[in-house]
Amino acid sequence: MTHPLLTIAPEVERALAEGAPIVALESTLITHGLPNPDNVAAARRAEAAVRAGGAIPATVALHDGRILVGLDDAHLEDLGRATGVAKVSRQNLASVLGSGGWAGTTVAATMIAAHLAGIEVFATGGIGGVHRGGEDTLDVSADLEELARTPVSVVCAGPKSILDVPRTLEVLETRGVPVVGWGTDEVPGFFARQSGHRAPSRVDDADEAARLVRRQHALGLEGGLLFCVPIPEAAAIPREEMEAVIDRAVREAEAAGIHGPAATPAVLSRIAVLTEGRSVAANLVLIEHDAAVAASLAVALRA
Repeated sequence: MTHPLLTIAPEVERALAEGAPIVALESTLITHGLPNPDNVAAARRAEAAVRAGGAIPATVALHDGRILVGLDDAHLEDLGRATGVAKVSRQNLASVLGSGGWAGTTVAATMIAAHLAGIEVFATGGIGGVHRGGEDTLDVSADLEELARTPVSVVCAGPKSILDVPRTLEVLETRGVPVVGWGTDEVPGFFARQSGHRAPSRVDDADEAARLVRRQHALGLEGGLLFCVPIPEAAAIPREEMEAVIDRAVREAEAAGIHGPAATPAVLSRIAVLTEGRSVAANLVLIEHDAAVAASLAVALRA
């Protein structure tokens, strides 16, 4: 029976009925991650990569009191142009569903929607985590808690590099979330291929990843798995260069009194300026690549 708060696109509904592979995609990339028209271009590239990999894309967003699972092209355009859009996580999902207009779903909210719809795999650029200075501010993304409780496999390019990556990995370990390097022994650094932190485990292809997912579920362990995929080498930005840029952007945001949910888009916007747009180009590539890898996992899980 369809969930009363979900509106599932016909194509996604058919795929669910047929047991076809599906990949969920988040929408804060569109509403808060990139400027228009880069945001819509990134969403389209991610959906195209999922299709090319043999799966059906299901971009998730909120609209007029409904969770939409699967957006058509007109939806993507409307969402990409919308202003004053709420950023939705577990904490405010029910509240925002009581409002009109559009809202973008974070990793946490997209995982919830995907699980309600029966979708096993989700692709995103990077997950949220412990913010720099989080040991004092307690600014920790709900994405980490969602990964510990909701059984959806998440494919990403690692924690967002503007975060405190070591503390993020510590929280994931404490909450029992498997962090898996895809073809790498090191957790990727989002814009960079390395972060300087070892991945707790590794897989080298989709079949191996699917077997790991099945073992996790067979053990009855709660939560999802986090597969971390390095950005393609041609689009990567050297780790040392990005660290200097990120440190500057974070210091400037703190000096301006920008904290909480507003911090990430502000810092990313400043990084784009400081890298003369190279970070935006890298972001587009890694999102598309993550979507392709997620499609391969979704297909392997259906084999």
